[in-house]
Amino acid sequence: MIYLNIFLVAFLAFALSMICGGGAGLLLIPILGYVLPAAQVPAALSIGTSVSSITKLHLFFRQINWNIVKHFLPFALPGVLVGAWLLSYLAPMYIELCMAIFLVSNLPYIFKTESATLQDKPAFSNHTLRFIGFLAGFISALTGAVGVLFNRVYLRYGLTKEQIIATRAANEIILHIVKLCLYASFGLFTLQAFYIGMLVAVAAIASTYLMKYVLPNISIKLFSKIGYSAMVLSGVLLLNSAVVRIQAAHNPNIDLIRVSKGYDAKFNWDDLVYSIEFKYGEGFEFEKIIPFSSLNQARQAHVLSQDVGAAKIVIEKVYALRKISYEAYYYDHNDQLIRKIKFP
Repeated sequence: MIYLNIFLVAFLAFALSMICGGGAGLLLIPILGYVLPAAQVPAALSIGTSVSSITKLHLFFRQINWNIVKHFLPFALPGVLVGAWLLSYLAPMYIELCMAIFLVSNLPYIFKTESATLQDKPAFSNHTLRFIGFLAGFISALTGAVGVLFNRVYLRYGLTKEQIIATRAANEIILHIVKLCLYASFGLFTLQAFYIGMLVAVAAIASTYLMKYVLPNISIKLFSKIGYSAMVLSGVLLLNSAVVRIQAAHNPNIDLIRVSKGYDAKFNWDDLVYSIEFKYGEGFEFEKIIPFSSLNQARQAHVLSQDVGAAKIVIEKVYALRKISYEAYYYDHNDQLIRKIKFP
C-alpha cells in the first residue's frame, strides 16, 4: 500500500512541479523518509528527478536559456561534489530545517500584486549566478532536491513557463547523474533506494506527458503564484519532517518554571541540559552543566569540602551579564537534592 501511495503522491507532485516550475522533490522528501533512511532519500529522489528532467528536455529542448546554463552549471558541479561528501557526515534533517524556513519565508510573495513580483527586478549578475549555481548543487547533493528553492532566480530573468521548466531541467540533469555516481561511491545507493527511485521515475514520466497539454492554458502570473504557493507548501512539509526527525534523534524538551524571584527555563538536548534563569533585580543567567574535571583544583577542593555524603554532584557554569560563577548540586541515592552551593 505504501508503494501505491508513493506513486500517487509522486504523480501529483510532478504534476504540480510542471505548473509551478519545480518542487516535486521537496514535496516527496517527507513521504520517502517513511520507507528509506534519511541518508538514502537523496539517492532515490535523484533517480526520479533525473528521469523527469530527461522527459522535460525531450518536450521543451528548444526553450532552454543557454546563457543561464553556461554560468550556472559549471559552478553547480563542484557544489555537488562538496555536498555529496558532506552527506556522509552531516544529518540531512538540519539542512531540511534551514530550507524549510527559507521556503516558508516566501509566503508574502503569494499575496503581492503582479507589478511587485520578482519579474520586474533586474536579473542577477553572472558572478551572482555562478554562486547560486554552486549553492544549488551543494543543497541538491545534501537533500536530493532543490525544486522551487531557486525559482526566484529564474523569475528574475523574465523567462516564460516553458523556458523555466526547460532551463531548470538542463541545469539539473547532469547534476543528478553526477550525484548518483557520488552516492554510489559513498555507499548511499542501495537496492531499496533504486526501487523507490524507479517508482518515482515512472510517476514522473506519466505526469510530465499529461501536464504538457495543461501548461499552455496557464498564465505566467498564475504560474508564478502557484510557484510561490508550492514553495511555502514544501516549506511546511519539510519543517514538519525536520522537526519530527530532530525530535526522534535528540528528544529536545523545554520546561518553563515560575520561581520566587523570576523564571527558570531548562532546555534538554540528548544528555545535555541548558538552563536560562531570569530573576527580578538580577537579570538573565545562562547555565550549562559541565564535568567536575573541568574545574580547577581550587574549585574542586571547595566543592568536595562542602560534600554532605552525596551520591552524585552536578556542576553548572553560570553566565551572567557581568560575571561568571559556578553552582554545585548534591543529590542522594534517590536523586533528591540535598544541598546547593554557589561559588566564584
